[in-house]
Amino acid sequence: MTVPRLRAPAGLDDLLLYKLGRLVSVGGSMVIRLCEGRFGITRREWRVIARLAQEQDLLSSELAERIQLDRARTSRAVTSLVTKKLVRREAGASDRRQARLALTERGLRLHEELFPLVAEINQGLLSGLAAQDVRRLDAMLSTLQERAEGMVAAAELPKANRRRGARPRSEMG
Repeated sequence: MTVPRLRAPAGLDDLLLYKLGRLVSVGGSMVIRLCEGRFGITRREWRVIARLAQEQDLLSSELAERIQLDRARTSRAVTSLVTKKLVRREAGASDRRQARLALTERGLRLHEELFPLVAEINQGLLSGLAAQDVRRLDAMLSTLQERAEGMVAAAELPKANRRRGARPRSEMG
């Protein structure tokens, strides 16, 4: 029996993360078109709204952790949503930096309208699979997520440096 290509990748198309990235890119494009075209929000703003619909009254740092987005991008998305009157930011009494976030009534209505449309896209993607395969996929994705989190926690990798052409700090003069 041969080793599955995902276990012994020979090229780009055999890499799990590449395959998942392509799926997210193609499937996610429908969500982006809905968000931007019909609702006037970005996909990051949608992530904020969807999380706050489930957990009201979060600190910005808690929100960033829950949606797995860095604090700067989370802050920009929240600021935009506050401007659009979809999110309410209430500064803490003792520390004004500790602002609590919640959806406004308008934000809740947007979520109530958009979530079923996003769920429908997800259901459409899964419609080609049998129910037992969907359950197995869900379990496998949970296992892979836990494994990835464990690998990140144990990894001793240099911090990402996204500046074009930048060298690691140890090589800079």
